[in-house]
Amino acid sequence: MGEKDLVRWRDDADIGYMTSSSEASPPGRRILIYGNSGSGKTTMARHLVERDGLGWLSLDDIAWTMEGELPVRRPLTSCGREMRAFMDAHESWVMDGCYGEMIGFALPWCTELRFLNPGVDACLGNCRARPWEPDKYPDPGAQEAMLETLIDWVKQYGERDDDCSLRQHRRLFESFSGAKREYRALVEYDL
Repeated sequence: MGEKDLVRWRDDADIGYMTSSSEASPPGRRILIYGNSGSGKTTMARHLVERDGLGWLSLDDIAWTMEGELPVRRPLTSCGREMRAFMDAHESWVMDGCYGEMIGFALPWCTELRFLNPGVDACLGNCRARPWEPDKYPDPGAQEAMLETLIDWVKQYGERDDDCSLRQHRRLFESFSGAKREYRALVEYDL
């Protein structure tokens, strides 16, 4: 997705588009954390929330809805509205997720971009060691049943060219002109 597409998405969603610094939200720390599944995004976000008292939005919480027993991606315009409402409600915040289009939407408001890219093997290890996530799965067995699907998806990070791929994440990182850092090893995380 290019900048022109992001502008159209913002405009179509009727949620505004920041065109100059005079339209920026009030001064504050606004951090976007993104990367492959299992890269440590939620762990880093949780640490920042606990340490610095930032507002927190996990993009997983708004990206999906349940239709029956199956998760389905929500329309980007709905996600954008929720992201904008969150940003308007918090002077300082952190958002984390793997969704390139959603990260791209929030870039104009971001004061710090963190690209977690510790390598596929580190991500796989984190996925395998992940404790049960009751906010995502009804029981540990349901999470375990999805593990191999997640593992396969994580392994394809560098080969895919989708919204959550290394290619898309790299494009976002390279296009951002503000303060940014790529974390290439778990030991670099400031936790």
